[in-house]
Amino acid sequence: MTSQAEAVPDTQLGLTNEEISLLRHHQQVATSTAGGSSSRAASRGSSQGLLLLDPLSLAALGRHFDRLMQQIQSRLEYLSEQSQIVVQQQHDRAGNTIAIADSEISRFHDILRQIDELELDFDRIRHIRDIVRSYRQRVEEMEREVEQSSASSRHRHRHHGESSGGSHRRHRR
Repeated sequence: MTSQAEAVPDTQLGLTNEEISLLRHHQQVATSTAGGSSSRAASRGSSQGLLLLDPLSLAALGRHFDRLMQQIQSRLEYLSEQSQIVVQQQHDRAGNTIAIADSEISRFHDILRQIDELELDFDRIRHIRDIVRSYRQRVEEMEREVEQSSASSRHRHRHHGESSGGSHRRHRR
């Protein structure tokens, strides 16, 4: 059996309750994987709330914590690498998003410039169209006046020609 000189109550190690619980758990795990009479004694000591101070028990517990620390360190390195990958991907996406946004903003400004040019052309063409309409109306009015003038002239000639119709006939002969 274990003597009191070879064991220390785990509550006197200056650990928090959570740390004591963790120590007890890992002491049992370490002793179950180590095997032998020393591991059985360490397991009993752990269940009684004692930390065995014999070299074999402490060595088994030390190796267990070394493996556990190595696993934790490997996991931390893996997670750190993964977080760097995620950060880089987000950075790349953000860069791409910014580049796409810049491109779309540039395209939008080009579209606005084209709209301004078209509106200016539209105003110019509308002005020219209005001038052309005005001239067309004038020409139509002049044509009507010419037609009216021509019609009234023919009408006057007819009336004048009927009264002096005989004289025209004589000249024709």
